[in-house]
Amino acid sequence: MGLFGIFGQKDESENIKEYLEKDAIILDVRTQAEWNEGHIDNAKHIVLNLIPLEIEQIKSWNKPVITVCRSGGRSGQAMQFLAQNGVDVINGGPWQNVAKHLE
Repeated sequence: MGLFGIFGQKDESENIKEYLEKDAIILDVRTQAEWNEGHIDNAKHIVLNLIPLEIEQIKSWNKPVITVCRSGGRSGQAMQFLAQNGVDVINGGPWQNVAKHLE
C-alpha cells in the first residue's frame, strides 16, 4: 500500500469517527513550530522522534490514540511504532482531517 493509501479514504474517515466516539486521544507528532502554527484543542503533542521515549506515558493513557501530523507520513510512522507496542491506534493523517470531525 502506498503512503497515500493509508489515509484520506472514506473508511478511514469512519475509523476516525469511531475512535473519537471511543474518547480517543489525538496525538500530534509535528514539530514545535508546526504545533505553534495551529493544532487541535486538547490534543497531546509529542514530536515524532520522542515517541519511543514517551511510550510508557502513552500506554498509561489507557485510551485509543489517533496520530496526526501535517500530511500523514509522520503520523503513519508513529502509528506503526505505537501499534507494535500494543497501543490501539489509527493514523488520522493531516491534523485538519481529524479537526473537521470535531466541528
